Amino acid sequence: MISLGLFTIASGLYSSLELCQDNVKYWMLASRFLIGVSSANIALCRSYLSAATRLSERTHAVSMVSLAQVLGFIIGPGLQALVTPLGRHGHVWLWGGMHVNMYTASGWINVIMSMGNFFMFMPFIFQEHKIAAREVMVMQGGTSERDTWKAIKPNYFSAWTLIVAFFVLVFNFVLLETLGTSLTMDMFAWTNDESLYYMGIFMAIAAIISLVTFVLIEPMCKLFAERFVLIWGGFSLMVIGRLLYIPWGPEPPKQAMAYNASANLNSSDPIYLGCPPTQDWCPNLPALTLTQFIIGFALTSVGYPIGVTLIQTIFSKVLGPRPQGVWMGLMTGAGCLSRVMGPVFVGSIYTRLGTYWTFGFTSVMMIISMIWLLCSNQLLIPPTIDKLAKVVELRELHKPDDQSNADANSPIDEVEDELLATSKVVRILPSSKA
Repeated sequence: MISLGLFTIASGLYSSLELCQDNVKYWMLASRFLIGVSSANIALCRSYLSAATRLSERTHAVSMVSLAQVLGFIIGPGLQALVTPLGRHGHVWLWGGMHVNMYTASGWINVIMSMGNFFMFMPFIFQEHKIAAREVMVMQGGTSERDTWKAIKPNYFSAWTLIVAFFVLVFNFVLLETLGTSLTMDMFAWTNDESLYYMGIFMAIAAIISLVTFVLIEPMCKLFAERFVLIWGGFSLMVIGRLLYIPWGPEPPKQAMAYNASANLNSSDPIYLGCPPTQDWCPNLPALTLTQFIIGFALTSVGYPIGVTLIQTIFSKVLGPRPQGVWMGLMTGAGCLSRVMGPVFVGSIYTRLGTYWTFGFTSVMMIISMIWLLCSNQLLIPPTIDKLAKVVELRELHKPDDQSNADANSPIDEVEDELLATSKVVRILPSSKA
């Protein structure tokens, strides 16, 4: 709830930058920093999800959380396109204290949604239920959740392999998200408004494709092993999508003239549209065709949801029933690092060296990652949990009067017994005897 409150304040500050007369850039950096810090709560969500679901429920639950995250990435630019008609000036409300235009409207939408999230996490609405460790404890006939998860040693090599794969996958998606507007303006000679509008349409369609993909992930994992769906359904489509972005157009992109203020022409004039003269590679490389862009974007819209969902699912299962806050934080950190490197990569590679280097490098990165996953796919199999072959009698302990002394060996009530004892070889018999 602290992170949600911080996100609300930071989003409001970012949307109110027009009210800052001095040091605007520092206020902007501060607001963006706070937004980034508060967004780290996704690690807490993933950690709690791993603790609050059974193994049989994990794939579906993770896919729903990943769906929400991916839809956020995709719908975000779509919202930008939706508010573009507000224009640069937009509306001024609250006696000049609230500016709503094409640049600030998305921030105000964030404020409203984060306030809704804050309300939904109030104690009288949201209650925690952690059952993953207890499920394994019951299956093995143990009496201590802590001892149970400590006895299961995760494969750290597999965990780090999945963290690196997550970094590569998110980096490639974020790169396309970051580069999309600039790339379409350079390759197709679109104006800034046209680029925002059409990218918004592409993102909206991609959101629908991603939604269908998320629904199909669980049925596919029932037919094939999760690791194979990850490799051949997620990474392979992302590899093909990156390769398709290597241009093969018949001629270079339209060259834009350097902007000349004395010419008394608008910056949206056709002579100023196209690949800018500051990018030396423009006259020497073929243009990306619109067909390539659409097909590559569609493949990314299918491959990324599959990859990001199953990486998190397998990662959670590989770690076992232990508390996963630190490890989920590491995975979230890898995703944040990829989001930081995306704009840096665009500035250092795309603007200086062009499309061949940009998409050639990312294609090689994806291919190497896919080969590595293929070679280590046996290590991605989660550890098996041996079930008892006999009936287990788990007696309920008396609850102490002082609830603060309750520990991990707290009693299991009849509702939890019914939830956990689904296996035919496990039967829990609650008893009132000490």
